[in-house]
Amino acid sequence: MEKKQFKVIVIGAGSRGTTYTNIMHMVPEKFKVVGVAEPIEDRRDYIKEKHGVADECCFESWENILAVPKFADVAIIATMDRMHTEPALKALELGYDLLLEKPVAPTPEECALISKKAKECGRKVLVCHVLRYTPFFKTLKKLITTGLDGKGSVVGDVINIEHIEGVGNEHQSHSFVRGNWGNEGRSSFLLLQKCCHDMDILQWLLDKDCTRIQSFGSLTHFRKENAPKGSPERCIEGCPVGETCPYNAMKLYYDAKGNHWFRGAATGKPVGKDTDGEVLKALWNTQYGKCVYKCDNDVIDHQTVNMEFEGGTLVSMTTSAFARGGRRIRVMGTKGDLIANMRKPAKEAFDLYDFETNKQSLLDIDYSNVGDSILGGHGGGDDGIIVDLYKYLAGELNDAELAELSEIEISAKNHMIAFAAEDSRHSGEVVDFAEYFDKHLK
Repeated sequence: MEKKQFKVIVIGAGSRGTTYTNIMHMVPEKFKVVGVAEPIEDRRDYIKEKHGVADECCFESWENILAVPKFADVAIIATMDRMHTEPALKALELGYDLLLEKPVAPTPEECALISKKAKECGRKVLVCHVLRYTPFFKTLKKLITTGLDGKGSVVGDVINIEHIEGVGNEHQSHSFVRGNWGNEGRSSFLLLQKCCHDMDILQWLLDKDCTRIQSFGSLTHFRKENAPKGSPERCIEGCPVGETCPYNAMKLYYDAKGNHWFRGAATGKPVGKDTDGEVLKALWNTQYGKCVYKCDNDVIDHQTVNMEFEGGTLVSMTTSAFARGGRRIRVMGTKGDLIANMRKPAKEAFDLYDFETNKQSLLDIDYSNVGDSILGGHGGGDDGIIVDLYKYLAGELNDAELAELSEIEISAKNHMIAFAAEDSRHSGEVVDFAEYFDKHLK
């Protein structure tokens, strides 16, 4: 039987929308991008030219593309966080299935609204929790559930988890100080935007409900009072500590010619299409060129979330700007202590201390396509989610495989962990998650 090719429209052709459609372009027998909505002309034209999209199917806004009759099977929603809800609801009403970039929405109420609308319309919605689709986390889940050989968990019953999301100091400065997600009023709080990934992965690994949540965190370093003496408003003006400052915009955006992620964000150009002249213009005229201590950022730069799950399993999740970058996780169980590091090659990534043998060893794991950072395609997760999206749409997954997907219903519930944690951070109280869930989503 010939496989179905799914037609796709992309709403938001920034980094994430372009990443997913580029992957789809490599499997033309499975996906065909036929429409785009994007206000920035260069990004819109990139999609048009890359995929051969007709002129009449290129739009400047989501309102325009969803005002015409449905002409594809799937809509990718990759707009800014606060612009997810309206296009998602309208696309569902029109009969589109969705690939929805995380976070689902900036409030619990909007997350619930999209989840309920998907169920009401009978549509499939996959949320882009790409960590679930990485070889690293798929391997980790097998190790702590069935074991790679199917003979049982290598750690026994999980008692504690310590998880670190090292945002990375440069990534923090780019995305969460100077960039699109530095100010809550324009986007969302950091734990939701960056770490709904982590809340989802932790619940998925344990396959248990969260019961109680407590959180602490603040914006400590990237503040005006920490600006070096004599520093100008913009790095390009010349700074007395420019040579040694790790956040010198001239170094990060102009000198680093190959850093197209940073340069493309600053210039608004498709990845790899930026020029030095456009970068200099951005450094003079946008916040990407400002002293990192003199921006309008208000999101936190470090946070810890303590969670209790069913059965008494305790989880501590720390996110911090002050790290090299990358995720590490330690799983402590009744039979062993497993430390896993996403930055390391597969054969060095999983370090197990076995209680029965009293031996510590690196597990002999072999998988490919694992990147070091977000620049490595989320460790293979970007490709992985597109692979599973096709199987999901085509009805090729069995019940067990479907349970592993980041479908909207479970994603919305796991988003509530982030919302509850942020409530705890502000109130100083321990949050009962069952009560929180019933109030906002059930």
